[in-house]
Order: sequence, then C-alpha cells, then structure tokens
Amino acid sequence: MFIAHFTERPYQDPASGYFGATGKSIKDLTLSNEIYDPELGADLYNRYLDERLYAEEMGFDGLMLNEHHSTPFCMGGAMNIEAAILARMTKRAKIVLLGNIIPIWDDPLWLVEQLAIIDMISRGRLVSGWVRGTGRESVSHNAPPPYNWERFQEAHDFIVKAWTTPGPFRWEGKHYHYRYVNPWARPYQKPHPPIWLPGVVSRDSLQWAARNRIPYIMLATEMEPTRQAFQIYHETAEEEGYESGSQNIGYLWKVHVDETEELAEQTARKYVQGPSNPFLAGNEGTANPALLSLPGLTSRRRVLPTRNFATANRGGNVLARPFEEQQANYTIVSGTPDSVLPKIRHVLETLRPGSVIFWDGDGAMTHEDQMRSLRLMGEYVIPAVREMGKELELFSPFEVDPATGKPVEQEPAQAVAD
Repeated sequence: MFIAHFTERPYQDPASGYFGATGKSIKDLTLSNEIYDPELGADLYNRYLDERLYAEEMGFDGLMLNEHHSTPFCMGGAMNIEAAILARMTKRAKIVLLGNIIPIWDDPLWLVEQLAIIDMISRGRLVSGWVRGTGRESVSHNAPPPYNWERFQEAHDFIVKAWTTPGPFRWEGKHYHYRYVNPWARPYQKPHPPIWLPGVVSRDSLQWAARNRIPYIMLATEMEPTRQAFQIYHETAEEEGYESGSQNIGYLWKVHVDETEELAEQTARKYVQGPSNPFLAGNEGTANPALLSLPGLTSRRRVLPTRNFATANRGGNVLARPFEEQQANYTIVSGTPDSVLPKIRHVLETLRPGSVIFWDGDGAMTHEDQMRSLRLMGEYVIPAVREMGKELELFSPFEVDPATGKPVEQEPAQAVAD
C-alpha cells in the first residue's frame, strides 16, 4: 500500500474578514487579489513546506501537490515550483503531482522540461499526474472549454513522446505544433515518470485512464458511488484485455488524528471553515454557477456515479454537506488513533484502493493542528494501515510488476529518525 499526505495549502488570513474561523462565503473568481498580503503568503508557503518535510519524517510514502488558480482556497498556483523545492529538500518520499492542468498549457514543451528536471533533482521520485481542470482554470487562463478534452489527450501524447523519443522531431497535431522538439532534459525514470489521473465527474477521463493503464485517483467522493466508478474502471480494463486491481485505483479523503476525541472533533470541524473551498463541502454559496457547466468542458451525459456527490467545480452538482453528514458517510474521518483505524479499515474494505492519500491540515486548521496529526499518524496510524494493506492484499503500483501484474516484494518505508 502507498500512503501519501495532502493539503490544499489555503490562504489563511483572519484579518481579511474572509478567512477567519468561520469565513465568508465567496463565489469562485469574484474576490479581488487586492486583499492579498505577500508577507503572510511567504509565511504560509514556508509553513506548508515545513509540514511536508515533517510528513516525510513521519513515514509517509508520498507528498501530494495539486494546482488551482485565482482562488484563496489553494495556494498551489505554481505547483511545479513547490515540487522542485521538495525534490531537493526531501530524501525518500515520492512527489505526487495531481496534477498539472495540461489543457490550459499552450506550450506543453515547458512541462516536458520542468518535470524532467524535477524527476532528476529528486533522483526518480516524481509521480506526474494530469488533470483536466475546472471552469475556474479555463476562465482564469483563457483556455477554450470546448477543446479541453482534445487538448488534454494531445498534450499527454506529446509529453510522453518527448520524454521517450530521442529528438529532434517535428510535431504537427490539431492543437499543438512544433518544428523542433529536442528538450535537453530527459527524465531520470525510464521510460518516464509514472502518470496518474485524478477525477470526480468525467466517465471519459476514467475510461481513458483504464485504456492507457494509468492509475485513477478518486477525490473525496462518497464511498458507494466511488465504488461504482472504480468498477467501471475494472470493466473497461477487462474490455482492454487485462485485469486491473488495487494497483490501478486510489482514494483521497479527509483524515485528521488528534490526542483526544474532543480535540479531534474540534479540529476536524475546521475542514469546513476558513477559506471558502468548493472541495470542502459545507461552504455555502461557493460555487459560481457561471463556471459549473461551461460549454464543452464536460459531457453532461458521460458522467460518473459520483457526479451528484462531487464537490468539484466541473460539471458536478456542488452540494454543501454539513460536517456531521460528512463524518457519517466517512468523507471526513477524525478521532484518536484508536478510533480512526476501524473507520479507515472500513474505507479500505469497501473501495480496495492500493494508494490512499490522507487530506489533512486544511480549512482553518493551524500549523499546530497539522503537526499533532502528522506525529500521531507516524507513530500509530501509518504502521497500522500498512498492516491492513498487507492483510487485505491492497498493492500499490510500486508493489506490482507491470509486466506480470503480480505483487513483488518491497521493503516498507520507514520514518526518518532524528
């Protein structure tokens, strides 16, 4: 099993009047950056990097980064810069990018070079994920929504070819044209870094991932529709002539661990506080209707069972759900180590993912909140979840021979000693 850590890196500024303990609901792309404080931003970026270093020390296999634009709920507007810093500062954990929004890139050759350099600096620890992006990204980067899916597929094909084919060569596609492709940077991993695909809504994206044998990561969706979506992946794989398994699917959801049940609940409630975040159900009024169904961005028919339970701003029905409801349906798991482990096991038994990503330290959570949780995860939760993975035979892509599809022996990751 592969266990990673994630946070959106929210812009927390109680003094702004928007990002206090309760926050104000703000519709997507309606808040001016006039209120942005670069000195506070500097503190926050360094805080989140420090937390990632501690997550590696506590034994996480991976550090996940994501990217959103023109929004206070995620400071990852230039995720590859963060990844490059972590590539040099960390020693063992994989750097998981979920991911670069490739349809908004007019020049994906820049990505070819950037990601190859990150892979080299990390000595082969990059996991390079793609995403199609939301209406927010299409609007803020002036990317044509009707061509989102076409540009995604062509950019993927171009990047893989540039990583694996010696240059120079010419590329003449529908959306990208290059007279000369010969990047003087090639990935450390051969034939190229692993590619993962996260999602919540698009059936086309999930089936594309299955056809290309790319692991698919479901993002914080309710369990039963998520299980149904994973079954679509497995059925598509069978149609393609191979048997998929736990190594092909992963799940990200909110997990916070604390010293007492009371402190755990008090802190976990901060998931739905702080910067108004469409991915943290409970923030009323966040979704901007103008961005939900941009023409051509996502098919209204080719959707997954998770659509009505998704909180992503791309064709999904963005539903604000109370904290208590999210706890009841396991999309938020919180408590002491003793109380969270049975809940985590229930999720693993239901969905059978080989990769899990614990989403923590978000909303209005403080640095101290996150560090307590990371410490307890390292001491108690991660070792126990590894044992669950072995018992349930949940294998990650890094534990399976790609040629045979069979598990291979691998030494478990260990926490780094002081």
